[in-house]
Amino acid sequence: MQEFLSCKIPLMTTKASFLDFDFSKVTPVSLSSPCACPSRPSSCKPLPLPRFSLRLNPLHLAFHGPKGLLRINKGSGSLRRRIVAVAHAAPDRLDGNESEEEVEGGQKLSFQEDPISEQQHKKNQLTKRIVFGLGIGITVGIVVLAGGWVFTVAVAACIFVGAREYFELVRSHGITAGMTPPPRYVSRICSVICALMPILSLYFGQLDVAITFSSFILAITLLLQRGSPRFAQLSSAIFGLFYCGYLPCFWVKLRCGLAVPAVNTKIGAAWPFLLGGRAHWTVGLVATLISMSSIIAADTYAFLGGKAFGKTPLTNISPKKTWEGTIIGLGGCIATSVILSKILCWPTSVISAIAFGFLNFLGSVFGDLTESMIKRDAGVKDSGSLIPGHGGLLDRVDSYIFSGALAYSFVKTFLPLYGV
Repeated sequence: MQEFLSCKIPLMTTKASFLDFDFSKVTPVSLSSPCACPSRPSSCKPLPLPRFSLRLNPLHLAFHGPKGLLRINKGSGSLRRRIVAVAHAAPDRLDGNESEEEVEGGQKLSFQEDPISEQQHKKNQLTKRIVFGLGIGITVGIVVLAGGWVFTVAVAACIFVGAREYFELVRSHGITAGMTPPPRYVSRICSVICALMPILSLYFGQLDVAITFSSFILAITLLLQRGSPRFAQLSSAIFGLFYCGYLPCFWVKLRCGLAVPAVNTKIGAAWPFLLGGRAHWTVGLVATLISMSSIIAADTYAFLGGKAFGKTPLTNISPKKTWEGTIIGLGGCIATSVILSKILCWPTSVISAIAFGFLNFLGSVFGDLTESMIKRDAGVKDSGSLIPGHGGLLDRVDSYIFSGALAYSFVKTFLPLYGV
């Protein structure tokens, strides 16, 4: 390397996490040429290169584009006061993942980009997805078996987090560009109201008065706010109350409200007395286990089927979903429902088990598409980053939002004697 540029940038002069150098706008300076600094005499000697300790882990160098834009991460602990960047004046000669060699004190240093490839990154994400998915599945299974206040409080906590993520999506730039979001204090009030709904559902059994009173309070709060209230604020807040609060409460009504004993379930006879005995296995518990397992099977089979055979897009809302994957997911959902109905001896009719699986799949698909539509308008990929490898909580529970209401209505209304 014959020509290069030496720059000293104090770290205390900027608050940015990266320092950018555009080498297309500077003139290369040779070390053997006289110093061009106006504050030094023309007989200045060549600039010596100071020795410094360079750690490649915290210090990342990357060239962007043919103009040679050097980006330096200033998070290095060994360079507290200043970074001495020595860069080639012609970065367009770089080839592959390895940059030009730098000269420091007569030694050659070779800088490389991050060795983790995109394929390795996807593999790590898949590993996180599987590990955290199994952990969540085991935890949810324990909570469902516990029932009662344990299940209700867990649902309330999920509703509160999901409501916060929903209102963050409503306040995102993609949606606010076309509407006025509700004030932040209104979204917080609505999140608290949504979280209280499962507890009211467990205590009173019905939510007619609760949802009406909550909507009235929310509307009054929006109408009395400072400034000019907008219809978009009211519509997004009321939909959040219905989507994040009212619909998930049907899982509490399904698990805790249907307390009819599942007398045909053989596993109940061997259930420990200290954990509730045979009376612990109710129609609500069996229906909840079958419904959630069917939804998990639908998502899994649809994902695998879409990866293997997917060609025809299902809808523009979610381009990655295909008709092939949807059909395979439907088959997996119904098969899981029928198999579990044989194991748990509920419902006693195969036709009822098939219809139950179909309704679970229908609620799963439309719940997923509804959340995808919200995220698409918001211009984001995930609703949050709460769960590593999965995104936000809404990304994981979107398939369950409508399914609980459909499952409860089917068992309560269409199954004679609750399917026993």
